Amino acid sequence: MAPESDPLPESASAMTDDDLRGMLRRALRTVAILAAVLFIVFAFTLGWQTGLLLLAGAAISFTGIWEWRSLALAVFARLDNQQQARPMGRTLVMFFLRLGMAIAILYVSLRCLHGSLYALLAGLGLAVIALSFEALRYLRG
Repeated sequence: MAPESDPLPESASAMTDDDLRGMLRRALRTVAILAAVLFIVFAFTLGWQTGLLLLAGAAISFTGIWEWRSLALAVFARLDNQQQARPMGRTLVMFFLRLGMAIAILYVSLRCLHGSLYALLAGLGLAVIALSFEALRYLRG
């Protein structure tokens, strides 16, 4: 493939494990900050139940990024044949346990809290926003 037909910048194809770790750490921080700010806004404008629905969605977003980070780092450690590679079985068990907890949080929050469903969706979307922001930041240079 010719270098001029490569759609990604040179820096994107040379991403290291440390770059990924830093991106995901910053995405976690972005989710936490946005969740705190939006909780205050939603709780005061739409009520405490709506604020809690936002926090439920944000918690799922945060743990989702956290588990994907763990899974990606475990896979990269295996691919690089590192000595300190985490056991893949433990990582996968934690990944599926998190999915089960996310389903439980969604069920309980929708069943017990009578706030706005859009707040829950906003909390769930925080991961997409944070990861998109980090990807754009990385691609810019």
